[in-house]
Amino acid sequence: MERIRIDKWLWQARFYRTRPLAQRACTAGFIRLNGQRVEKPAALLRCGDILTLPLGREVAAVKVLAIGERRGPAPEARCLYQVLTETTLDPGAPAP
Repeated sequence: MERIRIDKWLWQARFYRTRPLAQRACTAGFIRLNGQRVEKPAALLRCGDILTLPLGREVAAVKVLAIGERRGPAPEARCLYQVLTETTLDPGAPAP
């Protein structure tokens, strides 16, 4: 089964603009992988895992559907995950 570093996947899926930002979110403990707090950006992720992460003022839960090969355009990035929570997935959106 394929695995990928969580910081790299978050960057490829376009949750973070740069990979260093994804690394900082991991080391700060903002990301949860299958309910467990991630403290290292080198944590390994695989298809079927559930991620919980902050998006602006909201918290989103997503299921990993695929491991990306590159950081492609947004429509390609959206194929990497399935949103499990009611959220706009827009970090700039105002809180309800």
